[in-house]
Parts: sequence; structure tokens; C-alpha cells
Amino acid sequence: MRVAFIHDWLVVSGGAEKVTREILKCYDADVFALVDFLDDTDRAFILHGKKARTTFIQQLPFAQHHFRNYLPLFPAAIERLDLSNYDLILSASYAVAKGVRTKPDQVHVCYIHTPMRYAWVNEAGYLKDHGLVRGPKAFLVRKTLEHLRKWDLKSNASIDRFIANSANVAQRVKELYQREADILLPPVDTELFTLGTGPRTHYIAANRMVPYKRVDRIVEAFRRCPQRKLIVCGEGPERGNWEAEAPDNVRFLGHVEQAEFIGLLQGAKALITAADEDLGLTPLEAQACGTAAIALRKGGYLETVSDGLNGVFFNSAEPGEIVAALDRFEAQGVTRSPEELRAGMMTYSSQHFREQYMALVENTIRLKHG
Repeated sequence: MRVAFIHDWLVVSGGAEKVTREILKCYDADVFALVDFLDDTDRAFILHGKKARTTFIQQLPFAQHHFRNYLPLFPAAIERLDLSNYDLILSASYAVAKGVRTKPDQVHVCYIHTPMRYAWVNEAGYLKDHGLVRGPKAFLVRKTLEHLRKWDLKSNASIDRFIANSANVAQRVKELYQREADILLPPVDTELFTLGTGPRTHYIAANRMVPYKRVDRIVEAFRRCPQRKLIVCGEGPERGNWEAEAPDNVRFLGHVEQAEFIGLLQGAKALITAADEDLGLTPLEAQACGTAAIALRKGGYLETVSDGLNGVFFNSAEPGEIVAALDRFEAQGVTRSPEELRAGMMTYSSQHFREQYMALVENTIRLKHG
């Protein structure tokens, strides 16, 4: 059985890429993506040394740092991938990966991180964050998103099974696509993310530096409590702006290697995250290190964080709300000890994920081909 695996784009190592890593442990698949600009370290970790077969977007001017500007071309690019010689198509999609062309006798299983957020979930917020509220450019972007929605709905016909990364996303799939989805939360590598033994000296935020992650709100909260230290990990287009305005008690590290990131989680008082996430893998990784989460009471965090038990919620991504949550965390803590936080993550282990994922894929094959 020849297997093809499709990821949207391969640029950095994030939560979606960690799912890809585990899927590629399940099947010896050829890898495809819109673009592949991984460095050697991330390539070894995510793709186990493989290089993806990419689309014409890879060769366009400035694609390495600005490939998102070619968004209107993404559907055409992904449809040009030739997967005709494969028996099993596996996609992991948060944008267009699920839209690859298939033949009727091929089996296509899509692990869906979310239907395209900017097209379906928060178009108004996306346009506002990128300064596209009005004007000709805003009009063109709205027309592009309208086209993407129509194309996205049409592409679902080729998918034999959806596997959603959370109940939150499964509900979106049902509402937007009129399809049922199995639920399988992303894997936590409990062999890598382990308890630390040293002191806990700082708070940590780990995100892609893009507007909806609201790292700027977290930074502003720490400006208001200079006695607390925040370390920010991650790269993205907003990093320069946010770092330039950061106070002395906030340090931006950019992209950090896995071992360093784990050490920072192990030494943190808590992870802080302010985005409305589809699920959010980092709070699970933090708990595997015995570290609680201070999180926005919204989206996927409602499935993995319980207020007072393994974390503390704040109700809106406003600096004052975040400061209040920090105050409550330092005054009351959480009920679970570091050891209990870690124990709660064992049901999300990488091995458990692989076993459940393969069972769903094999069941799909049996249902289609007997």
C-alpha cells in the first residue's frame, strides 16, 4: 500500500507539526506540502529527515518568509499535487491540505486541526488584525475568502473520514461541513516532556507570533506587574513589534530548540496563553512537565484546563483580566501537584495517539474496500 501524507506548509515546529511527526511514525509515507522551509533540526524532528514534495508556491519570489501572501493561489497549488499512484491519502489540515485531488478508489482520511480560521471562524477579526477593515485591498481579501469557502466546501467530497483534534473542532466540522468527525486529541510526548526538579522562577508564553495569539496582551499584563518575569518563545511576523515594546521583565527568545523549551516549561510557575485556540497543545505539554496553565476561558482550553484544578482561567484577553488571574494563581495555586498534573497527561501520550489514529484509518479502509 502506497501512502501519501499532506501537510499545509512546513516552516516551523508547532502543535500541528507534532501531530504530523506522530502520523509519520505510523505510516511510511511520501510527504507533500505547499512549501517546505524547515531547517535541518526541525526536519529531523518532524519529518524524520524526509523532505516534502512541494508546489509551485515554493519557487515564487519571497516565498520563504511571505508565502502567506499567495493565499489566493493555495487551492490551485494543492490541487496540482499528483497523488494518483497512492492507495491511502492522509492529510493533516488547518487550511488547504485536505483539498488535494483524489480518485474514487483511494482512501482519504483527514486529521483536521480546524476549518480555515480566517475564512470560517473569525473573518472580521482577521481583517481587523491585518488592517483590512475597508478599502480596495480589504474588498479583494473578502472576495478571496468567499472563494476559499466555496472551494473548501467542494473539496470535502473526497474525504472518507474526518478526525478532529477536539470536540470544539468536531462541532465546527458538523456546523460548517455537515459532516461527523471522530475526536482524537493531539499527542503529548510524555517521554520528552517530563517533570523538572529545579526551582520555578518565571512564567512562559509559547506561541507563533501572529495577531490572534494575543501575546501583546500578555506582555502588557506583565508591564503592570514588574515583579514577575515572563519568557516568550516563538517566531512570527509580529515578534519585532511586540519585542520592541516589551518591558524589562519580559524576554523574547524567538525560536528555541526542543530541549531548551522543555527546560523552560519545567522551570515555569505557569504557562500563559490568551488565544482562542481550536485545542491548544502547549497546555498539555506544560502539564506533562508539572506546570499549570493560565488560559483564556474559551475554545479548546475548555476541554483541557479546569479552573482551580490544573489551571486558572481569565474571561477575556485583556491585560487587566490576565493580571487578576496571575494574582489569583499566586494566592491560591491549583489543587493538583506537579506529579498529579503529569499523571493526568498519560492518556494523551504519543503511543496512545498512534494506536487510536491507526485504528481509525484501518477501519476507514475496511469500510470502503472490505
